[in-house]
Amino acid sequence: MSLPVAQYRLQNQWITRHPATDAKSVAAHLGAIQAQDYTHAKWAVGLRLPGSTDVDIENAVDRGELIRTHVLRPTWHLVTPEDLRWMLALSAPQIKALFTPMARQLGLDTAILDRCNMLLAKALEGGRHRTREELMTELKNAGVPTDDLRAVHIMMWAELDAVVCNGARRGKQQTYALVDERVPKSRTLDRPAALAELARRYFGSHGPATVQDFYWWSGLKMADARAGLEAVQPQLVSETVDGKTYWLPNDFKPVNTAAPRVHLLPAFDEFLVSYKDRGASLDASRRVQTITGNGIFKPVIIDNGWVKGIWKRAFGKDKLTLEWESYEDWDAAGDAALQQAAERVAGFYGKPVLMKPG
Repeated sequence: MSLPVAQYRLQNQWITRHPATDAKSVAAHLGAIQAQDYTHAKWAVGLRLPGSTDVDIENAVDRGELIRTHVLRPTWHLVTPEDLRWMLALSAPQIKALFTPMARQLGLDTAILDRCNMLLAKALEGGRHRTREELMTELKNAGVPTDDLRAVHIMMWAELDAVVCNGARRGKQQTYALVDERVPKSRTLDRPAALAELARRYFGSHGPATVQDFYWWSGLKMADARAGLEAVQPQLVSETVDGKTYWLPNDFKPVNTAAPRVHLLPAFDEFLVSYKDRGASLDASRRVQTITGNGIFKPVIIDNGWVKGIWKRAFGKDKLTLEWESYEDWDAAGDAALQQAAERVAGFYGKPVLMKPG
């Protein structure tokens, strides 16, 4: 492959290049950061913002500089407040169409879901941030049954309707807040403009990537993905390799930096999860060790853009233990680079690190 896809992605995703000024600028660049594993999502931001800590990113989320909600495919994502409403307006109708059959089986029709939205808004108004359990108690008291599946759909619908999003953490508990109180009114985009903006963000931060990759990441229909790409093609350049056309920004310039060769990426990091075809970084024979059958993306060790193993964390009172499993042998320089990558993770959490082969 003549196009160094993985190396360009490392640079474009701000893993080996670091123009970010704060946590919000990372999310604005990437468009949306997958975040169902919240603790790992904070490291996804932190590794792109050298010198930041877990506390820094937590505070940014608590202050509402990053919003965590369901959008795109859908799953949990971190987005900026300015991007939340137009992204939801673009993706929510399609997501609702996917979830409507199950909602109906659960007895959740539009009238009930609208009533739930009203009750949730009343429970949260005035800047109150409340847990899902507390909100479900409010609904039960109002005569709305809320077993686990119904609760999931009720809260998902409220997020898609831009009624609720994450609030500030309460200890280890997640809370919800009112979007209208937490997220300032921001620009609205018509559908063609929203498709173009989403495509611009994706290829501008994730390229080199194909339209099939954009289709996967966005959760849009293929026709919409193609329309978005077509709208921003004047801002992109392409290269065809092995019958696949890769797009990246026309102002992209490879930068030779002294960036580390090894990185410990979090679970579900955009570097791996945001592409339909992951062959540029992951050997097909290692897929089942890296991505579980139910779609869980494990934390990975990247060596010059190549997945070379997996790792996991264990927090002790006064140290951080990183257990790793390598898919290939390391040379002495690689061992040193791996240790340096571990030290960067340890710095983010403010604990000394112990490396432990799995």
